[in-house]
Amino acid sequence: MATIGFIGLGNMGGPMARNLIKAGHVLKVFDLSEKAVATLVAAGATKASTASDAARDVEFVVTMLPAGEHVRSVYLGDGGLIAVAQKGTLFIDSSTIDVPSARDVIAAASAAGMGMIDAPVSGGVGGAEAGTLTFMVGGTDDAFAMAKPVLEQMGKNIFHAGGAGNGQVAKVCNNMILGISMIAVSEAFVLGEKLGLDAQTLFDISSTASGQCWSMTSYCPVPGPVATSPANRDYQPGFSAAMMLKDLRLAQDASKAARAPTPLGAQAAQLYALMEASGHDGLDFSGIIKMIKGEI
Repeated sequence: MATIGFIGLGNMGGPMARNLIKAGHVLKVFDLSEKAVATLVAAGATKASTASDAARDVEFVVTMLPAGEHVRSVYLGDGGLIAVAQKGTLFIDSSTIDVPSARDVIAAASAAGMGMIDAPVSGGVGGAEAGTLTFMVGGTDDAFAMAKPVLEQMGKNIFHAGGAGNGQVAKVCNNMILGISMIAVSEAFVLGEKLGLDAQTLFDISSTASGQCWSMTSYCPVPGPVATSPANRDYQPGFSAAMMLKDLRLAQDASKAARAPTPLGAQAAQLYALMEASGHDGLDFSGIIKMIKGEI
């Protein structure tokens, strides 16, 4: 089994780290939250005193951080992970961040003789806890091959999307589709209700017709049709509207940089920004239907 440094033990990182421990790996963990660290120590990890300490004398380092600025800060500079890790360490960054930051940090790791991949995830907290996440990986073939056995302890579907940063590209494209489709499905349910069509009937038809999509069949935004959807627990988040807005904004940044217009993606970002402005971005992203209904 491998020795792994794990930095970032939040809603996603914590369960991911626990699954690595369950698989028999030896973990050194760091987070700014003492409570999060204590939970992992109780599960069998060793506490690192700093992020840099977590990267010393390990074979792999996994990071799950909020944004590109945090990834740059942790990895780069004299006291950063790249500077302190032993030669041969492989870095796995599972943060969802902007494409330029991912590519810049991987380039810095490569220049220092280190392997690194960007490996953002899809599947939410439930997937992190169950070890069924989807990993979208950018990096060299060799780095992907080295990382895959570790990723397989935390996820079910592991995809190599190409070179450095392409994991982030795949993630923002996928989640732009998801955000747009959730709005479309929500609008359809509201329209159907206004015109006298009950939600279950619309679900039964659309889930087997050309309107079928994941936002309909697996994450239906109205209570009833899909028992496991957040709509049946008052929109308590599996994946919050705030997180969806973050990803839609990243997609818009990428769209502008690539000069690839995404007007529906832009509109979706604006609608989730309204949800944020109303103070309801802590709801699940499927809770956008409440805004469309005028309930929030």
